[in-house]
Amino acid sequence: MPTPYLNRFVLVLIMSVLTACTSLAYTQAGDDLFSAASPAADVTNGNVGEEIALRALALVGKPYRYGGADLQGFDCSGLVFYIHDTLGMIVPRTAADQQRAAISVDRSALQPGDLLFFKTTTTRQISHVGVYVGENRFVHAPQSGKLIELRTLDDSYYGPRLTSSGRLYPRS
Repeated sequence: MPTPYLNRFVLVLIMSVLTACTSLAYTQAGDDLFSAASPAADVTNGNVGEEIALRALALVGKPYRYGGADLQGFDCSGLVFYIHDTLGMIVPRTAADQQRAAISVDRSALQPGDLLFFKTTTTRQISHVGVYVGENRFVHAPQSGKLIELRTLDDSYYGPRLTSSGRLYPRS
């Protein structure tokens, strides 16, 4: 039976292989989200979105931690922040600020790596964010006591609360 340490080792090994397999630069002149010196510049074929989605999927099963933005645990916006940070991209820390910073994307045009913004409280602000990974699925950090998980946009709770979607990087 796999131990937590073995699971971590396998995850680190997979992430190392994914990182080692990337080599082609992806930058856009004047883009302040990342630079040619950042790890994002190493993403194969310039597909930053797919790399964001892969990194989100690799974190499924990690714990939720309020205010968390590291491997000890994540809240929803901390998950987005951490993934982008590992690619050398500077993004806002809260879900509401991430939505304000994102380039709007229509739901019919979603691509892996795009962000999904939800209103899960009675406030007027966005209160939750997830990472779209393709095939109508997203990864998110749900709430205290839960693990990072994969859900579908047809989910009876999150589906009706989806208010917008966006992208924090330019698509070539």
